Amino acid sequence: MLILDLLAAGAQGAPQNKFGFAEALEQGGFIAYATVVILAIMSFGSFYILFTKWFEQSKILRQYNSVRTTFWRAPTLREGATKLEKNSAWRQIVDDGIAAEDQHAKMTDALEAHDWMHGSLARSEATINARLASGLPFLATVGATAPFIGLFGTVVGIYRALINIGLAGSASIDKVAGPVGEALIMTALGLLVAVPAVLAYNYLQSRNKRIAELLTGFSSDVLAYISSRGAVRPQVASAGSKPAAAPAKPAAAPVKS
Repeated sequence: MLILDLLAAGAQGAPQNKFGFAEALEQGGFIAYATVVILAIMSFGSFYILFTKWFEQSKILRQYNSVRTTFWRAPTLREGATKLEKNSAWRQIVDDGIAAEDQHAKMTDALEAHDWMHGSLARSEATINARLASGLPFLATVGATAPFIGLFGTVVGIYRALINIGLAGSASIDKVAGPVGEALIMTALGLLVAVPAVLAYNYLQSRNKRIAELLTGFSSDVLAYISSRGAVRPQVASAGSKPAAAPAKPAAAPVKS
């Protein structure tokens, strides 16, 4: 029993940690809780946009393989369009090109017809690129503002530390450790939210540029196909084609004795 009493007394006399994350938020009050909630919403939104846009971009890039292997082997654009997935970016460009082809007969000038089809495909590209870019401004906003939101919590924490110093008359560690710890936590949270958002923005933006290049090339091929009435189309190797065998070397001439 004596040993248990000594252990209990030692446990009661052990110093308690009053400077943890929860304690810092409790000391910071409404401002600290509001700052953490805002940063948490920004972080959740950033990762949600990152994963959803990544899956959307990967789907478009995967569909491009179908365009290269099956679409251009179709005898007409209409038959090729049926081989593309509905509501896909590539199907939208083909459908808009077919619609422009149907309407260009109303143009009395051949140049006007070409400009009409080119403009229709350009508008289709712009619509797809705008849809791919949706959500990226949020990432840019989070990357630019999250450090300052964390800095706001930092300023409030330092202000509270100065008030405690003024009330106590001395800068003892027990008076300033809580507010200063809260200030450092807010700074760290702001950076923890901003850095992934900036990295995600740059990564998704680079993939969007790659998709935009593919869309521009595909749109130009569709326009050339329509303008030439099917005479001009990209060269696509057949799936079962094999590289041509190297020519056989000529037999060596017999050596005369």
